[in-house]
Amino acid sequence: MRISAKSDYAVRAMAELASAWNAGAVKAEDIATAQEIPLNFLLGILRELRNGHLVRSVRGRDGGYLLSRPPQEIALADVIRVVDGPLANVRDLSLTDLRYVGAAEGLRDVWMAVRGSLREVLEGVTIADLASGKLPRHVRQLADRHQAERV
Repeated sequence: MRISAKSDYAVRAMAELASAWNAGAVKAEDIATAQEIPLNFLLGILRELRNGHLVRSVRGRDGGYLLSRPPQEIALADVIRVVDGPLANVRDLSLTDLRYVGAAEGLRDVWMAVRGSLREVLEGVTIADLASGKLPRHVRQLADRHQAERV
Protein backbone atom coordinates (compact mmCIF):
# COMPACT_ATOMS: atom_id res chain seq x y z
CA MET A 1 0.00 0.00 0.00
CA ARG A 2 1.17 3.48 -0.81
CA ILE A 3 0.20 6.24 1.62
CA SER A 4 -0.48 9.36 -0.42
CA ALA A 5 0.73 12.80 0.61
CA LYS A 6 -2.93 13.74 0.94
CA SER A 7 -3.61 10.96 3.47
CA ASP A 8 -0.39 11.70 5.34
CA TYR A 9 -1.21 15.41 5.57
CA ALA A 10 -4.84 14.71 6.52
CA VAL A 11 -3.87 12.43 9.40
CA ARG A 12 -1.28 14.95 10.62
CA ALA A 13 -3.82 17.78 10.47
CA MET A 14 -6.31 15.68 12.42
CA ALA A 15 -3.64 14.97 15.06
CA GLU A 16 -3.10 18.72 15.44
CA LEU A 17 -6.83 19.23 15.89
CA ALA A 18 -6.94 16.38 18.42
CA SER A 19 -4.13 17.94 20.43
CA ALA A 20 -6.23 21.13 20.65
CA TRP A 21 -9.49 19.26 21.37
CA ASN A 22 -10.28 21.25 24.52
CA ALA A 23 -8.68 24.52 23.42
CA GLY A 24 -11.06 25.61 20.66
CA ALA A 25 -10.81 26.13 16.94
CA VAL A 26 -7.42 25.97 15.22
CA LYS A 27 -6.61 28.15 12.24
CA ALA A 28 -5.56 26.40 9.05
CA GLU A 29 -2.41 28.52 8.98
CA ASP A 30 -1.43 27.22 12.42
CA ILE A 31 -1.97 23.60 11.37
CA ALA A 32 0.04 24.17 8.19
CA THR A 33 2.91 25.74 10.11
CA ALA A 34 2.95 23.13 12.88
CA GLN A 35 2.96 20.21 10.45
CA GLU A 36 4.86 21.83 7.57
CA ILE A 37 1.99 21.29 5.15
CA PRO A 38 1.51 23.65 2.18
CA LEU A 39 -1.45 25.85 3.15
CA ASN A 40 -3.32 25.64 -0.15
CA PHE A 41 -3.06 21.86 -0.16
CA LEU A 42 -4.21 21.76 3.48
CA LEU A 43 -7.24 23.93 2.75
CA GLY A 44 -8.40 21.44 0.13
CA ILE A 45 -7.88 18.56 2.56
CA LEU A 46 -9.77 20.37 5.31
CA ARG A 47 -12.65 20.93 2.88
CA GLU A 48 -12.75 17.17 2.16
CA LEU A 49 -12.59 16.37 5.88
CA ARG A 50 -15.45 18.80 6.49
CA ASN A 51 -17.49 17.22 3.67
CA GLY A 52 -16.71 13.84 5.23
CA HIS A 53 -18.06 15.08 8.59
CA LEU A 54 -14.74 14.63 10.41
CA VAL A 55 -14.12 18.34 11.01
CA ARG A 56 -16.23 21.45 11.18
CA SER A 57 -15.27 25.02 10.50
CA VAL A 58 -15.99 28.02 12.68
CA ARG A 59 -16.16 31.51 11.21
CA GLY A 60 -15.01 34.72 12.78
CA ARG A 61 -11.95 36.16 14.42
CA ASP A 62 -11.52 33.14 16.69
CA GLY A 63 -12.56 30.79 13.92
CA GLY A 64 -10.78 27.83 12.48
CA TYR A 65 -11.32 24.09 12.48
CA LEU A 66 -12.51 21.63 15.11
CA LEU A 67 -12.98 17.89 15.12
CA SER A 68 -16.63 16.98 14.59
CA ARG A 69 -16.52 14.35 17.32
CA PRO A 70 -14.12 13.31 20.08
CA PRO A 71 -10.69 12.24 18.79
CA GLN A 72 -10.99 8.81 20.41
CA GLU A 73 -13.96 8.15 18.08
CA ILE A 74 -12.05 8.87 14.86
CA ALA A 75 -9.82 6.10 13.49
CA LEU A 76 -6.98 6.75 11.08
CA ALA A 77 -8.92 4.59 8.61
CA ASP A 78 -11.82 7.08 8.73
CA VAL A 79 -9.51 9.91 7.69
CA ILE A 80 -7.82 7.98 4.89
CA ARG A 81 -11.14 6.79 3.47
CA VAL A 82 -12.47 10.36 3.35
CA VAL A 83 -9.50 11.76 1.42
CA ASP A 84 -8.36 8.74 -0.62
CA GLY A 85 -11.16 6.18 -0.71
CA PRO A 86 -10.81 2.47 0.15
CA LEU A 87 -7.81 1.39 2.18
CA ALA A 88 -6.74 -1.24 -0.33
CA ASN A 89 -8.10 -2.16 -3.70
CA VAL A 90 -6.83 -3.99 -6.73
CA ARG A 91 -7.52 -2.43 -10.10
CA ASP A 92 -10.47 -0.57 -8.53
CA LEU A 93 -12.39 -3.84 -8.18
CA SER A 94 -14.02 -5.31 -5.12
CA LEU A 95 -11.87 -8.11 -3.74
CA THR A 96 -14.86 -10.41 -3.89
CA ASP A 97 -15.03 -9.85 -7.67
CA LEU A 98 -11.41 -10.83 -8.26
CA ARG A 99 -10.74 -14.23 -9.83
CA TYR A 100 -7.33 -15.73 -10.48
CA VAL A 101 -6.50 -19.06 -12.07
CA GLY A 102 -3.62 -21.46 -12.09
CA ALA A 103 -0.48 -20.53 -10.18
CA ALA A 104 -2.01 -17.18 -9.07
CA GLU A 105 -5.22 -18.70 -7.70
CA GLY A 106 -4.30 -17.89 -4.07
CA LEU A 107 -3.60 -14.22 -4.82
CA ARG A 108 -7.12 -13.08 -3.94
CA ASP A 109 -6.61 -14.45 -0.43
CA VAL A 110 -3.29 -12.59 -0.18
CA TRP A 111 -5.00 -9.30 -1.15
CA MET A 112 -7.76 -10.00 1.38
CA ALA A 113 -5.15 -10.61 4.10
CA VAL A 114 -3.39 -7.35 3.17
CA ARG A 115 -6.66 -5.45 3.42
CA GLY A 116 -7.46 -7.13 6.74
CA SER A 117 -4.04 -6.24 8.16
CA LEU A 118 -4.41 -2.63 7.06
CA ARG A 119 -7.86 -2.42 8.59
CA GLU A 120 -6.64 -3.98 11.84
CA VAL A 121 -4.00 -1.29 12.24
CA LEU A 122 -5.74 1.75 10.75
CA GLU A 123 -9.10 1.08 12.39
CA GLY A 124 -7.38 0.22 15.67
CA VAL A 125 -5.53 3.53 16.02
CA THR A 126 -7.50 6.67 16.77
CA ILE A 127 -6.55 10.28 16.25
CA ALA A 128 -6.43 10.54 20.07
CA ASP A 129 -3.90 7.66 20.21
CA LEU A 130 -1.73 9.40 17.64
CA ALA A 131 -1.93 12.83 19.27
CA SER A 132 -1.09 11.41 22.70
CA GLY A 133 1.74 9.24 21.40
CA LYS A 134 0.14 6.22 23.06
CA LEU A 135 -0.34 3.72 20.27
CA PRO A 136 -2.16 0.44 20.94
CA ARG A 137 0.18 -2.32 22.06
CA HIS A 138 -0.28 -4.48 18.96
CA VAL A 139 0.59 -1.54 16.71
CA ARG A 140 3.64 -0.65 18.81
CA GLN A 141 4.76 -4.31 18.62
CA LEU A 142 4.39 -4.37 14.83
CA ALA A 143 6.34 -1.12 14.53
CA ASP A 144 9.07 -2.38 16.87
CA ARG A 145 9.31 -5.64 14.93
CA HIS A 146 9.67 -3.75 11.65
CA GLN A 147 12.32 -1.46 13.16
CA ALA A 148 14.28 -4.49 14.44
CA GLU A 149 14.15 -6.07 10.96
CA ARG A 150 15.72 -2.96 9.44
CA VAL A 151 18.77 -3.11 11.71
